[in-house]
Amino acid sequence: MDELLASADPWEQWSAWGIVFGILVGVVIVVSIVAAVVLAILGRRHTWPKALSTRTKWPFRVTLLLLALIISTVVAPIGEDWITGIIHFFVILLIISVTWLAAQLFLFFLDSGARRYNIMEKDDASARKIQTQMQIVRRLVIATLVVFAVGAILMTFDGVRALGASVLASAGVASIVAGLAAQSVLGNLFAGVQLAFNEAIRVGDVVVVEGEWGRINEITLSYVVMQVWDQRTLVLPCTYFTSTPFENWTKLGRELLGTVYFDLDWRIDVDEMRAELDRILDDTDLWDGKSKGIAVTDASGGVLQVRVTVSAADSSALWDLRVLVREKIAAWVRREAPEGLPARRILAERPLVSGREDPASA
Repeated sequence: MDELLASADPWEQWSAWGIVFGILVGVVIVVSIVAAVVLAILGRRHTWPKALSTRTKWPFRVTLLLLALIISTVVAPIGEDWITGIIHFFVILLIISVTWLAAQLFLFFLDSGARRYNIMEKDDASARKIQTQMQIVRRLVIATLVVFAVGAILMTFDGVRALGASVLASAGVASIVAGLAAQSVLGNLFAGVQLAFNEAIRVGDVVVVEGEWGRINEITLSYVVMQVWDQRTLVLPCTYFTSTPFENWTKLGRELLGTVYFDLDWRIDVDEMRAELDRILDDTDLWDGKSKGIAVTDASGGVLQVRVTVSAADSSALWDLRVLVREKIAAWVRREAPEGLPARRILAERPLVSGREDPASA
């Protein structure tokens, strides 16, 4: 068969190739239609077939089409001179399409699991942990697939395979040089993986970093994105969270305890202040109903330091609750207990002359 094709003229070779390719394209179309029908039938009872079809439809079709091109070119070669180059080109495209298909399949399974842990609807520690780990695993697997695809493409070239043998022979020196050159990059990479599985921080956690508090929005293999409370974005390397102390307000749960301090005069009625705090908390939904209290924590400088303690379900509600309590208590002191306003007292004494009171000052 090959000898006959080789001895045929170019028109016959192209005709034979076209016939084989047409047959294979028909097979590809039939397979694509069958797969689409099967997913459509399954989609009547489940939601995942539609998502699977959306993600894998085009990479699956492109992969089948490239297989058809390769098979038709091998079975019915167009020309002896440049058939090797054509097949090589199609093989490179096939490696890319297979990588594309594998990545889409992986993302489909990952997103299917992520929908069970939607932190916007189910805001708990386990959901945030799974979301964080999925973000890191997603990037790690995609990066690994790309690296393997690039390596597979390079290994299709004879010169690269020969180079690979010499590189392996000097792998010891190369690994040392590469390790020194990429020390910071690899450090961030390992730190990103460590953050994903040691649960020091998770997506959605509220942290205090560099004097700023905000919410963790994204954790990558090299950096962490934090949304600061005033809508600024703070980007930090992953190694920061493995080498620098920081506060995680939601490590053990989202319920938080906050304080508000007042410097008041000694004449303030603390019991009345407690009653006013009860009235304020009863009128707001920001308080979670778990903890409240007022205590005199210091008495120096002519004033009493009064600490108000309240609790809330999360950091955002706690901030608003502290602001509300501060405003309401300050207004209550001005309106109902003005004697509690801080005042500076000056004691004026009559001067003495030779141990006696100066008559001129009387």
